[in-house]
Amino acid sequence: MASSDQDLVPVLDKDGVRLTVDDAIATVTLTNPDKRNAQSPALWRALTEAGRQLPGSVRVVVLRAEGKSFSAGLDRQAFTPEGFDGEPSFVDLARGADAELDATIAEYQEAFTWWRRSDIVSVAAVQGYAIGAGFQLALACDLRVVADDVQFAMRETSLGLVPDLTGTHPLVGLVGYARALEICVTGRFVTAEEAVNTGLANVAVPVGQLDDTVRDLAAAVLAAPRDAVVETKALLRGAQDRTYEEQRAAERQSQARRLRDLAGVGD
Repeated sequence: MASSDQDLVPVLDKDGVRLTVDDAIATVTLTNPDKRNAQSPALWRALTEAGRQLPGSVRVVVLRAEGKSFSAGLDRQAFTPEGFDGEPSFVDLARGADAELDATIAEYQEAFTWWRRSDIVSVAAVQGYAIGAGFQLALACDLRVVADDVQFAMRETSLGLVPDLTGTHPLVGLVGYARALEICVTGRFVTAEEAVNTGLANVAVPVGQLDDTVRDLAAAVLAAPRDAVVETKALLRGAQDRTYEEQRAAERQSQARRLRDLAGVGD
């Protein structure tokens, strides 16, 4: 993390994203603090590439950001007629065919989807502002540890848009429909205390303790056998889509696999 991450040779370091790997722990760092880690299509492609470059040894992925803010959301340059150099502007996208627009948004979403892969546990370390795309990036992770100065906000609706970077599903799952709707349509800030109380965050700590807390959490995850963690994650993630009886059956099937593996008995 903050101390060791700087000492490692990056696997990837481009477009505001740095990936380092230390055995079973990978760290993805947003590296443009001067712009409060504002996001762009180039950054999203770098995040997607980081996910693809994870070695098989990695069990925990930590997402963190340099500077006082996690991410102020989409770079406002996206809303200008010119957009980003070498990228289609929002105006260009709006004028394109439906299929082209859908494919472009789907490509952007790839940066937010791999964090919930069954073979890893992802932990977002969030400080300061996490707005719009920044909020959705934090929501993409399995777990969130926040500093006591964190301020989440979903500002897309206030701009005439909708949250479209995969954040709506985990947000509703964590806080429920009514609160998720209220957070999105008002665009208000969610503080650290509310984030913990509503389940958006696992824990809140003073900003100076953020990295150490995440490091301890990663160590605790690594203390459990990898296959048991993978099975448990899959079991819990699928629970909301199963009936009670279906979940009971899934538990039995998962446990049977674990018992056979521990006993050295093949299927």
